[in-house]
Amino acid sequence: VFDPFSRRSNLSQVLNMIDQYIESPEADEGIHLRMDMPGLVKEDVKVSVEQNTLVIKGEGNKDFEDDKAGPRYTSIIDLPDKIYKTDAIKAEMKNGVLKVFLPKIKEAERTDVFQVNVE
Repeated sequence: VFDPFSRRSNLSQVLNMIDQYIESPEADEGIHLRMDMPGLVKEDVKVSVEQNTLVIKGEGNKDFEDDKAGPRYTSIIDLPDKIYKTDAIKAEMKNGVLKVFLPKIKEAERTDVFQVNVE
């Protein structure tokens, strides 16, 4: 069973694991990730990008009756360089499910590609 919160992963490892469960998480416009985080609400989840690394953390409230720590989730995914618009990633948390969309950089928007004039 794949647990996206168990360790650090690179994006290709995550996609290979996801491919076992759904047909195509990757579309031409980007990648859609879905992570079950039962017991958490929007305020419990933080999504950030640190130097081409997608970091997803979630921590629920402590259960005072049993004095147990609330649910905790951490996922660190290394993203390929210059493929995704890291400043345009969108995340939505609803009913214990986190959905993250990583939009791809379109060929026309890439700054590392330029045309050379042939003389």
